[in-house]
Amino acid sequence: MDKRALSQSIIAQLERDLALQTEAAHGSRSEATDEESKAEDKYDMRSQSAAYLAAGQARLATEIAAAIEAWKALSLRAFQPGEVIAAGAVVVLEAKGRRTAYLMGPHSGGLEATDGESAATVVTGASPLGRQLVGRSVGDLVQIADRLGPVVHLIASVE
Repeated sequence: MDKRALSQSIIAQLERDLALQTEAAHGSRSEATDEESKAEDKYDMRSQSAAYLAAGQARLATEIAAAIEAWKALSLRAFQPGEVIAAGAVVVLEAKGRRTAYLMGPHSGGLEATDGESAATVVTGASPLGRQLVGRSVGDLVQIADRLGPVVHLIASVE
């Protein structure tokens, strides 16, 4: 898998999300400060609600911007045989004859990244799966919860 292309896919998704959140925050801010949103009586909360919404959207935009910077700073080095899993690794797990790829990232767990040919799901070290993977290497076993109970997966490769 092309880790650089996977990373660029994540960054592009985050940049689109950032643009949407920024636009939404500006819209909410405009609504909060608009003359027509001025309270008509002491129970009218339109402008205050819009201000709270704008603040939340701005906070989310700041978090997305920080995630973009973390992805840009992530080392996407090649992992050597026997080396333990850490941020920047592409980990392939195998269970019941099926292989699934995961990209260990600094943020944005759950996003799907693609390099044009293959796909990987972002996993962070803070997630239950990420905590199991960090520090492990090829040949180790991990358990992933399934709706029918835990399923044992083999760490097939670490790139």
